[in-house]
Amino acid sequence: MTSAAENTGFPTRGNMSSRAMGKLFMAVCGWKVEGEFPAVPKMVIVAAPHTSNWDFVFGVAAMFVIGAQISWIGKHTLFQWYSDGIMRWLGGVPVDRRVSRGTVAQVVDIVEARAKMIITVSPEGTREKVARWKTGFYHIASGAKIPILLTGFDYSKKLVRIGPLFHPTGNLEPDLEAIRAFYSDIQGRHPKNFQSMERG
Repeated sequence: MTSAAENTGFPTRGNMSSRAMGKLFMAVCGWKVEGEFPAVPKMVIVAAPHTSNWDFVFGVAAMFVIGAQISWIGKHTLFQWYSDGIMRWLGGVPVDRRVSRGTVAQVVDIVEARAKMIITVSPEGTREKVARWKTGFYHIASGAKIPILLTGFDYSKKLVRIGPLFHPTGNLEPDLEAIRAFYSDIQGRHPKNFQSMERG
């Protein structure tokens, strides 16, 4: 597994100490990060299955192990005077859903304005079982003309799995089928809550 210390193509955060702490936490939990983190400056990360609050914990630990600066989208109301600092430190990017421009367009603008940026999105949008995946991650990647990195929380093997980079073709349905194929053998903490076979 390649870390930021060896690979500077992506936006980085932390230092040797934070990477060591991330590795220690993962080791104590019996988990590890598997796969190569790509050396590209911008990408959208698909994080699935999302069936437990522990996904966020292991995701943050993996972020420190890798040494990557990874951002996530949050409602602007989460970024109050008392929470703004910690939210942004954790990678939060506020988006105002009340404005006429939709969330996807706002995020595309933010990505295009930066030299390097990684946005992570859960296509399920919730820890509960859903019938359809949300496709905002795909439209963000297509709009910003950046690749999608497939990652999975595999509780059966205790792995945060880093998969391949996927480049959207513009053909949504076949692209989603190819993306979902990566998750066919990945088991979330609560497998019954994971549905990846329909789109929305």
